[in-house]
Amino acid sequence: MKQDCRIGLVQMESMVGETERNLQNITHLAEIAQKQEISLLCFPECALDGYSPHDATAIANPLDCKWVKQLRECSMDLGITLLVGMVEQRSGEHRPYISQVILSPGEELKVYRKVHLGRSELEYFSPGDHFPIFSAHGTSFAVGICWDWHFPETAAIYSLKGAEVLFAPHASPLVAGDRKELWLRYLGARAYDNSVYIGACNLVGSNGKSKKFSGGTLVIGPKGDLVEQTQIGNEGIYTAILSAERINHIRRPERTSMRDSFFLADRRKELYHELIELDILDK
Repeated sequence: MKQDCRIGLVQMESMVGETERNLQNITHLAEIAQKQEISLLCFPECALDGYSPHDATAIANPLDCKWVKQLRECSMDLGITLLVGMVEQRSGEHRPYISQVILSPGEELKVYRKVHLGRSELEYFSPGDHFPIFSAHGTSFAVGICWDWHFPETAAIYSLKGAEVLFAPHASPLVAGDRKELWLRYLGARAYDNSVYIGACNLVGSNGKSKKFSGGTLVIGPKGDLVEQTQIGNEGIYTAILSAERINHIRRPERTSMRDSFFLADRRKELYHELIELDILDK
């Protein structure tokens, strides 16, 4: 990291198919973030269109839709990078994608498409097939969406590609339980093993249909430690300053102690072919 980075993680309500309403909420929160001098602002999974697999095809929008264009203008006007979840319809594709658009001032639009779909999503969405790295405000970062983070390889690939911050937008329903408690069981390991910061956020409240979401925001440091968490009532932004000195020290080429080791530097990839070849045992 070239310098300390102030990030914002949004907890918000998003109504299915009410894209204009959701957009107004997103831009309002972006204006608040700009006043807080936030550089990277991450919104939850499907924040723009709402999360409802059964309605995915009906509510999906292409990347060149008017709402994404307005988000690009918002990013430019405010001078901050927006990471916004949406249901993306690509030309010629039968099923839409669960996508996170990356909008930085003066840059072309970029996108991450959810690679690991949950079982309830497989019938309604297409899976992505790339793990792209993005860069803005002196920070290299990447995105994994919700279910993606249950697969350790995702974080390892991103870290090896140079990502310093991993964003984890979610649309986790209330029935799944306390989001923060669950996140700490595995996101801490993803951060610790790969020497990365992880910032997670979630939808909250109703989607206007049958689902309710539990909310939740937190940041985990590159040693798996909880940097800080705060209680947000319904909607709001959790802000954290990520130390460049800390992660740069851990990820420097020379290492003087186990405590500050960048573990991926010592891996033996020539022995890991079984990871690709093996499958779960069918007992």
